[in-house]
Amino acid sequence: MSFPVKAVVFDWAGTVIDFGCMAPVRALIEVFAAEGVALSDAEARRDMGKAKLDHLRALLADPDVAPRWRVLKGAAATDADVARLYARLEPAMKAAAAAAATLIPGAAGTVAELRALGVKIGSGTGYTREMMGPILPRAAEQGYAPDVVVCAGETPSGRPSPLMTWKALIELDAWPARACVKVDDAAVGIEEGRLAGCWTVGVSASGNGMGLDRPAYLSLPAAERAARLAGAERELRAAGADFVIEDVSQLIPVVRQIAERIAAG
Repeated sequence: MSFPVKAVVFDWAGTVIDFGCMAPVRALIEVFAAEGVALSDAEARRDMGKAKLDHLRALLADPDVAPRWRVLKGAAATDADVARLYARLEPAMKAAAAAAATLIPGAAGTVAELRALGVKIGSGTGYTREMMGPILPRAAEQGYAPDVVVCAGETPSGRPSPLMTWKALIELDAWPARACVKVDDAAVGIEEGRLAGCWTVGVSASGNGMGLDRPAYLSLPAAERAARLAGAERELRAAGADFVIEDVSQLIPVVRQIAERIAAG
């Protein structure tokens, strides 16, 4: 009898690579600094998971960022400003992402176990295909090469729409969606999976909600770590996560639990 879970669709940064989802934050802060606008880590993370063009638009409309832009530039941001920032963000993201393409510990082993169970492996990302260029071969060298990669701009709408997950499932020939799982560290990615009709698993420790690289995360005092994990979990649960784990190394027991529930109807 085939395994009840047909496919798992993973996010990339903060989920399978780049512990802490650091690359997009560094690139966004760098690009805004070049415009003379100081962007905080929290502001850069606020709309994480969206396609980077949508992320820029959200930042320029942010009630904290927009007034600073207006004071400095003398007017609200325009489409021309968005285009200029995005032209700078593409190469900045590509460089930052390439430098942060290390797999999160346990990711390759988890994917190998899923494949042994007959589960197909898809992925989706708020990065463009060009941004993913240096990441894909580096991930493959470390043992992670999903069957499908769907990038920002390859569907008519980005997250939180379900289209990227649906595109991945179509290319995987994996159905029904209720027999598939979406794994993501960002609330907008969990919402995407929920709207697609998939089971959703949030990742609290390695992702955007925690916002720390692995050494910084591991150095946290136990009480602070627990409090920050609880906060990240609340955000993911509020977005609709069916399960929350700390990182992908803990995914297999959850997938088995989902399989049992699918089999039980």
